[in-house]
Amino acid sequence: MAGTDKKTITRSRILNYVINNQVTSKVEVSKNLNLSMPTVLSNVNDLIAKGIIIETGEYESTGGRKAKSIGINPSYRYSVGIVITANHVGMVLVNLKYEIVKFRRVRMKFSPDASYCQELSVLTSEFLKDTEYQDRILGIGISIPGIISQKDHLLIKSHALQLENYSLSFLEQAFDLPVYFENDANAAMMAEDINRYRNAIYLSLNNTLGGAFCIDGKLFQGENQKAGEFGHMILVPGGRKCYCGKKGCADAYCAASALTDETNSLETFMEQLKSGDEAAEEKWSEYLDMLAVLISNLRMAYDMDIILGGEVGGYLAEYMLPLGEKVMEYNGFDHDIRYLRNCSYKREASAVGATKHFLQDFIKNIE
Repeated sequence: MAGTDKKTITRSRILNYVINNQVTSKVEVSKNLNLSMPTVLSNVNDLIAKGIIIETGEYESTGGRKAKSIGINPSYRYSVGIVITANHVGMVLVNLKYEIVKFRRVRMKFSPDASYCQELSVLTSEFLKDTEYQDRILGIGISIPGIISQKDHLLIKSHALQLENYSLSFLEQAFDLPVYFENDANAAMMAEDINRYRNAIYLSLNNTLGGAFCIDGKLFQGENQKAGEFGHMILVPGGRKCYCGKKGCADAYCAASALTDETNSLETFMEQLKSGDEAAEEKWSEYLDMLAVLISNLRMAYDMDIILGGEVGGYLAEYMLPLGEKVMEYNGFDHDIRYLRNCSYKREASAVGATKHFLQDFIKNIE
């Protein structure tokens, strides 16, 4: 391995460790990454000089000189994330610490026309106009519901947007910054800490139901980029009609749209549920029951952690007990539900995940 490559890899490891540990020190970095102290001192001191790492305080003294605590400088670099859905656009500005600095969600009906791309560009410029350090923004990650060819910059198929073979170059050319496209569920999985979830399934319980695999710390997309299409697994043969045209798909029972209608948003439904509305309680119980069936099937098939994400996933932390009881009724092989995890980002996880493409690429290639 060339000296420069080794140095880059070492610095990347150090930065990833510092980002994922709120409070740490040079000694802890050396110990936990199995790096010599001179190596850590040389790299960390240089990263401090560059302004990427900062000293954040001091540890309690154990009798000798107090150790300096270190952390990432969150404002050193930023990335923008955009979520495109059939009827909305969500935008986030994320710093190098993977924190959401700014957030906006607007109602905006998708259109394949060039006018939509232009409108989205204007909307993004307005979103960023009051942002400091605009020159530190690395790029724009765009999350889209559908099967994406990264190589051809092509949206191969999207039921949600009713598109096939749509060139993403129109969107790409609307921005002055580098643009990266990712499937919405894959992006949501990327928002999670891959070091924590080496092997996991992400259930994206949004208005449509998506999913993603993380195997050995890497996204698994299948031979045709269709892995994780859990929303179109048949849950109830001959059941409710799904937007894809089939009957009984999991999407028709477990997507957020199963709880909403034209007059009630998910937020309204959850408020009704908390207020003790009987109709809402009955619908919620049915929803949890169908979700439990889906979870049990996925657990039996893949035997890995299952992260509950998306809009509904953001609310599920308060309802893990009743959901867990239902899951256990269908699964006689697991003795607990510790494999069920709550998502890290309760809103716009796909946007955050899309931003990580640029942030992690920056860290990976740090000199």
